[in-house]
Amino acid sequence: MRSRTELKNYQHEQYDFKLRLAVLGLGVLLGFGLLAARFYYLQVYRYDYYQTLAENNRISVVPITPNRGLISDKNGVVLAHNFFVYTLEITPSKVAGLDATIAELSKLVEVSSVDLKRFKKLQTQSHEFESIPLRTHLNEVEAAKFAVNRYRFPGVEIKSRLFRHYPQGKLGSHMIGYIGRINDKDLDSLEAKGVLSNYKGSDHIGKSGIEQSYEAELHGTTGFQQVEIDADGKAVRVLSSTAPVSGNNLVLSVDSKLQEIAETAFGERRGALVAIQPSTGEVLAYVSMPTFDPNLFVDGIDLDSWKLLNDSLDKPLINRPMRGLYPPGSTFKPFAALAGLEAGKRTPPYSINDTGYYVLPNSSHRYRDWKPGGHGQVDMRRAITVSCDTFFYGLAMELGIERLTDFVRHFGFGRRSGIDINGEMEGLLPTPDWKRRRYKQPWYMGETVIVGIGQGYTLVTPLQLAQATAILANKGQAIEPRVVSGIVDAKAGTVRPMQKVIVDKIPLDEKNLEIVKLGMMDVTQPGGTAASVGANAGYAIAAKTGTAQVIGIKQNEKYNEKNIDERHRDHALFVAYAPAEDPKIALAVIVENGGHGGSAAGPIARKVMDYYLLGKLPQVEPSPAPSKDTGATQADTAAPDTLEETYHD
Repeated sequence: MRSRTELKNYQHEQYDFKLRLAVLGLGVLLGFGLLAARFYYLQVYRYDYYQTLAENNRISVVPITPNRGLISDKNGVVLAHNFFVYTLEITPSKVAGLDATIAELSKLVEVSSVDLKRFKKLQTQSHEFESIPLRTHLNEVEAAKFAVNRYRFPGVEIKSRLFRHYPQGKLGSHMIGYIGRINDKDLDSLEAKGVLSNYKGSDHIGKSGIEQSYEAELHGTTGFQQVEIDADGKAVRVLSSTAPVSGNNLVLSVDSKLQEIAETAFGERRGALVAIQPSTGEVLAYVSMPTFDPNLFVDGIDLDSWKLLNDSLDKPLINRPMRGLYPPGSTFKPFAALAGLEAGKRTPPYSINDTGYYVLPNSSHRYRDWKPGGHGQVDMRRAITVSCDTFFYGLAMELGIERLTDFVRHFGFGRRSGIDINGEMEGLLPTPDWKRRRYKQPWYMGETVIVGIGQGYTLVTPLQLAQATAILANKGQAIEPRVVSGIVDAKAGTVRPMQKVIVDKIPLDEKNLEIVKLGMMDVTQPGGTAASVGANAGYAIAAKTGTAQVIGIKQNEKYNEKNIDERHRDHALFVAYAPAEDPKIALAVIVENGGHGGSAAGPIARKVMDYYLLGKLPQVEPSPAPSKDTGATQADTAAPDTLEETYHD
């Protein structure tokens, strides 16, 4: 059989080889071209961007928290300051077994149940990568003991933190307020204001009082350090530094000694006091009782302390001067009197014969005076002095509710005063329109009657009462009240005084003002409802007592505080300004469930005025327990035009 030999096509194979070689060469060239293009893109076109990223990887920007501004009283007594403490802190994201780590740490440094509860609470409010304090205020021995064992606890470190401290403790806490840890709500607020970047590295922010309302002044400006770091993330050197600017210091118009005297005078009783300098609007004392220790809130209040404060029947967290709403009672009468005089409804020598009650026109319904049998012949001056309900019933009816409320609104009733602390309530001045909107009911004549003696739907705050009294003392000029009198610039050290803001100027007849003033001066003289308050004062006091009902009483039933639960007894009110001829101080006091204003609230006011005007220190013991005096103004607001009410003051 003949073998066949296939002939190879060398030309075809050579062609295929060259083709594959060309394709491969083209691929190599394309690859190098793409690589060169990428190099150009990264090294030339995007050079600045990647250089910045590289620098950021090499350089860490560390914020430097500024010192928070100090708060002091008018005499330089420090009310809020800062100090450095050692804190033992844990970053949860860097710790494998958190509970086991804390248990081991407890063998080195004491960790109480309060510390642990606070840590757990802060953990729920913080991110995993944030450092959370487990123990604060470590001493040097404790800090050194941990430092030796630090290698055993990754994610745990000792830090030196700046802590806020309130050296006067509970004194003026509602006014000063407190700071607390920044939460999500705070972050949203800071972002909305465009200042979030200034809080890098900051853990705390003002939560209430002056600490909150003056946060922008107190916080300062955050500084920064550019720190070079190595591959392990350790700091090598500081490249540049921008120093932080401390917050501005605040100087208050309040005298801390006067504040202490006022708070001590309340003893264990609940209530509020606000004292104002009429000519400037400066707040001299701002009391809310009971008070609380703001230091509890600085590092996150523990659950037990929070429960104790929040669940207390005495409500120590309520800022009573600006958020407590009370019927003004007879303290409203001087303003109603001035409304009647200015409107020409009670031109001297006008007087009435008070038989002990007032009867509505075309009605047999009686509104009784607090004094059975009445006060006899009473003119405007005497009506204020003896707090004659009957006189003011008739006056309110003749004025009408609209004219009466429109006039007294100029004295700050029914509107915010504008004080430099957040959270003020407006109070309530009732009108027919308001009642139709609120209750879908018409306004009755009987409701106008009781507004004349500060009852019915009328509600005021102690701050509004003090402001109204200051306006009266200042002859109708209304000045916005302020707690901060000056701001000390952190850089220059200069003091920027707060400007006096005049918000209203009521055109009042001097003769009418004199009648009201004389009536109020007689209140603290023999025969007045607060004669004991003015006894041996050494200066003239223009004042008005008041008592506001807490619960209604049945028709013809006599009020007897001994048969009523203590928290259902009448509130005691007292307003005053002194010296009457040249007022330097105007104030309002309310003692909750205290009974009569002259015996419960008046003595507190007297101690405050004695110290402010004479430098006289009160006796060590607090004011005597409240006792029933000449009675208390009563009002049943449910249906005042259909029930026969009993009022007394």
